[in-house]
Amino acid sequence: MPGLFDPLRLRGVTLRNRVVMAPMDQLAAVDGGSAGDWHVVHYGSRAVGGVGLIFTEVTAVEPRGVIYPVNLGLWDDAQIEPLRRIAAFCASQGAVVGIQLGHAGRKAYYDERGHSGHRLVAPSRLRFDAGWRVPVSLTVPEIQDIVDAFASAARRAVEAGFQAIEIHSAHGYLLSEFFSPLTNRRDDEYGGGIEQRSRMPCEVVAAVRDAIPEWMPISVRISGTDFVEGGNTADDMAIGARCLREAGADLIHVSAGGVTPSAPKVYPGYLLPVAETIRRVAGGPVIAVGLIENAQVADEIVRGGRADLVALGRELLRNPYWALYAAAALGVDVPWPGTYVQAKR
Repeated sequence: MPGLFDPLRLRGVTLRNRVVMAPMDQLAAVDGGSAGDWHVVHYGSRAVGGVGLIFTEVTAVEPRGVIYPVNLGLWDDAQIEPLRRIAAFCASQGAVVGIQLGHAGRKAYYDERGHSGHRLVAPSRLRFDAGWRVPVSLTVPEIQDIVDAFASAARRAVEAGFQAIEIHSAHGYLLSEFFSPLTNRRDDEYGGGIEQRSRMPCEVVAAVRDAIPEWMPISVRISGTDFVEGGNTADDMAIGARCLREAGADLIHVSAGGVTPSAPKVYPGYLLPVAETIRRVAGGPVIAVGLIENAQVADEIVRGGRADLVALGRELLRNPYWALYAAAALGVDVPWPGTYVQAKR
């Protein structure tokens, strides 16, 4: 079996290793959703640090779809050029850089508990929590407008130079809301069993696939379980993931939760059984995530066939060069940036 530092080919791109930078909000957008110097340094540092696949923070496909007012957006052509700097620099350092596209749905403007001034939308008229606004249930034409917005943002991402697309369908945001029976009570073609609840996310995947080059891989981040009674289980989402693959997804990025305010107890590797179930039923490759910080553990996950890639979040905030140090700990010789070679041990 391959290890953490073996390459992986996805469609027309080859990852230098299986270390993934998970999407993390930076809350540093300027000029209404545009990337700035902070983002270039933030993502560029992890590319210099040896990460194989970098995903940006969730980037909204329309203004009412931002989670926070200072998240990135890609609903306007003016937002392309600032993102181009990120994509170009990361690629120059050997990383594959992908952009995560998403829509916040009923959780838009989290810091204002849904009170953003925008029309709050969701599959069904169910508020996220006490004190939050009740969203409007999307009509079928409005659903299609959002599907089109994802495709348009994907086209802009290609123009900006990104090498992969990730579609955010996790954590209780709009596409995740369609997946979950806790938030999707529709009685039309977009509601019902898991296959029907998968319809809108699958339409987004298919539309994005049509909008981007054939060589470009698509990852979909899902909540592999809702961690709430009556919500999706790993078995449910394994069926959902299989539908996503049939629609054109190449990678399934297995996270969890976020549909309700309740949070599970977490520990290193707590989502691995969920990732394994989804990989077994829907097929690989999958990305595992969940407080994985140790190089040996990450390598064993890949070598053991539990997942094909391992994503890190907080640990890469603490140490942008984690991948370089992890390779050394595992006895794997990887290239260091030329100006840093003198620090290599």
